[in-house]
Amino acid sequence: MEYKYFSSLDAKSDWYQSMCLLHSNVFNSPISDSIGEELSIRPKFLILVALDDDEVVGYKIGYQDRKTRFYSWLGGVYPEYRGRGIASELMVRQHEWCKSHGYTVIRTQTKNKWRSMLILNLRHGFDIVGTYTDEKGEPKIILEKRF
Repeated sequence: MEYKYFSSLDAKSDWYQSMCLLHSNVFNSPISDSIGEELSIRPKFLILVALDDDEVVGYKIGYQDRKTRFYSWLGGVYPEYRGRGIASELMVRQHEWCKSHGYTVIRTQTKNKWRSMLILNLRHGFDIVGTYTDEKGEPKIILEKRF
């Protein structure tokens, strides 16, 4: 498995298109450029991808939302690649990058229905700091990790 870091965006690149396809698959949503649109308004962001033979099989995206806080936004791994530690490795690499870039807090949100992501966050040192109900009426869990 190869891991790559991107802090700029080329929406026409093969890796980006492959990542968007994976995102669509994981979240059962139509392919769009909502990722690119969101990141275009963020001053600093990081995209990590896990590659198997140049195909993106896992990804993790986050961005600076405050001076010393990084928001870990999206991530996923193809079902056939789960259970191999890819999501965990992406998270470790994201946290190392954040520490090396001066962030003191990482925040994320998840839903109880994505239990494997909730458990992964807890195993990597996140604490539950709050909850709220989203626009669809589903409860969301807010987690933070401090360095």
